[in-house]
Amino acid sequence: MVQKKSKVRKMAVVGMLSAICVILGLTGYGFIPLPMAKATIMHIPVIIGAILEGPIVGMLIGLIFGLFSIFQNMATPNVLSFAFINPLVSVVPRIMIGLTAYYSYKLISAKRESLGIGVGAAIGSLTNTIGVLGMIYILYAADFAVARGINPDTVFKVISGIAVMNGVPEAIISTAITVPVVLAVKRVK
Repeated sequence: MVQKKSKVRKMAVVGMLSAICVILGLTGYGFIPLPMAKATIMHIPVIIGAILEGPIVGMLIGLIFGLFSIFQNMATPNVLSFAFINPLVSVVPRIMIGLTAYYSYKLISAKRESLGIGVGAAIGSLTNTIGVLGMIYILYAADFAVARGINPDTVFKVISGIAVMNGVPEAIISTAITVPVVLAVKRVK
């Protein structure tokens, strides 16, 4: 009976946090416009789900996030949509967020809960940034240069610059939101 309740709770968490990802994407609140690109906070529900309920839950929410990213780039295309309709760019890195966030949290949380949550949030966020931009570089460097109107020799520098400009603020915001939310939910539990 306890195991059945646990499965139902995990399914409910996947549904609720996946819905939050979709709502953030549909409303535009999940994106923070920056000069070179859009920073996102849509990965935060993935991280919260992974830390609270485990890597499988986080990976399922990441899957929904990634699939929504494909849908969004097909429904409202932009200059980089050619890359984001590829699941290797938009889905795989988002699935990995749940895995890296959970295990980095577990590695540290035995010593200090808050620190573990913060590290899990930061690592999960950086997994998203590095995973997505890394796959764009590996698979679409030349196409990226054409889409951005830049010299193909500068693609690595430009993508690295985007990673730093977006990745660091995203990791900070992710940590600032995730730590109090997870601690509050754990207190209620």
